[in-house]
Amino acid sequence: MTKSEKHILIDEEILAPTLRQAFWYWLKLGLISFGGPAGQISIMHQDLVETKRWISEKRFLHALNYCMVLPGPEAQQLAIYIGWLLHRTRGGIVAGGLFVLPSLVILTALSYIYMRFGSLPAIAGILYGIKPAIVAIVIFAAYRIGLRALKNKLLWSITFASFVAIVFLNVPFPLILVGAALIGLLAHRYKPNLFADSAVHHASKQHYGKALIEDDTPPPAHAIFSFKKMIRLIVIGICIWSVSMLLIVLYFGIDATLTQMGWFFTKAALLTFGGAYAVLPYVFQGAVGHYQWLTAPQMMDGLALGETTPGPLIMVVTFVGFVGGWTQPFLGVESTLISAIIAACVVTFFTFLPSFILILIGAPFIESTQNNVHLTAPLSAISAAVVGVIVSLALFFAGHIFWPDGLVNDWANIDWFACAATLLALLLLFKFKLGTIKLIGIFAVIGLLHHLLR
Repeated sequence: MTKSEKHILIDEEILAPTLRQAFWYWLKLGLISFGGPAGQISIMHQDLVETKRWISEKRFLHALNYCMVLPGPEAQQLAIYIGWLLHRTRGGIVAGGLFVLPSLVILTALSYIYMRFGSLPAIAGILYGIKPAIVAIVIFAAYRIGLRALKNKLLWSITFASFVAIVFLNVPFPLILVGAALIGLLAHRYKPNLFADSAVHHASKQHYGKALIEDDTPPPAHAIFSFKKMIRLIVIGICIWSVSMLLIVLYFGIDATLTQMGWFFTKAALLTFGGAYAVLPYVFQGAVGHYQWLTAPQMMDGLALGETTPGPLIMVVTFVGFVGGWTQPFLGVESTLISAIIAACVVTFFTFLPSFILILIGAPFIESTQNNVHLTAPLSAISAAVVGVIVSLALFFAGHIFWPDGLVNDWANIDWFACAATLLALLLLFKFKLGTIKLIGIFAVIGLLHHLLR
């Protein structure tokens, strides 16, 4: 494409962006993308559909529908999709990479401060105040997802069954997802109308003027589906993952901490249906329970840090990797910081690589069909299961906060301040609709004041 072609005048107001212009937009988005997936998607909609008009609302929601049925962070995948649609593969890589890069840098720095100075009384007091807010945030997340997902008695039953399975039967998270998907498929086969109202998104009738990529704009040449191209991309994706893993194995060994992290977070990336909160129990089971890269209180602190940084909430895995590399320094105790930074980067790479591969493989097919993805039934069932799993996660957090000595249900040792703080946080979220960042800021101050006044 020549330079003049990059500046084709679509109408009297809209210019096709160059890759450089898109680069600066995606970087800005990566720096301001607070508020979780809903906030991030809202920012992109306002910028790309309403203001810049790079894409029409129908095409925007069509892309979002596809991203919603994939494992992984849907907001980042949407950025990859639109970046790819505008500037081919390199545009998708730039958009998706810049969506998480600022968060990687910020969270790595915060993780170092946490591990280096987290035991200081003032910082410990701040974290003590934030933890009840995290319990409330997780409960509120279960409520929001449940409000959208639980449309009938079957879905409520799946939620209850998933809660019982993970809390009382210790069923692994992946099996819960598979079971829910099978129930959804069977129910859809015999009662297809049961999931009729559970579609992920519906296109709005709002029109914001002529867009660069309009409703009826034909897909560009690179977006035309080709089975041969899809196979090639699958092979390339598998090769990138395999070569990356092989290099780690050859250098550190098959049983090394870094190798285990790469494999574990690849699996986690392929199980993040329903958002970051859905996969957190799986990360807990592995990172805290099995591999013991960090403790449960540290994981909760990491979630608090993740809530306060831009980018997808699943970026909490960067914190997990950093702490794991710090506590199990594979380069030796004299290189603890370097081990932690490398681990944080490796974990982030393996967590987000599948998102790039899935978008670049599937987007041409989605563009060529221009039809909604027909996976409503199993995805609705998975979403219902996720609600139950998230509730179990909230109870797990609450147990560690309300009974810090580990003696759960011992009412003589309960932390009544933490209980009261959690109730206050729930009130602020449900009644006053306070944003996550403000909530964490308020409870950081409460925690500090509690420490100073004791």
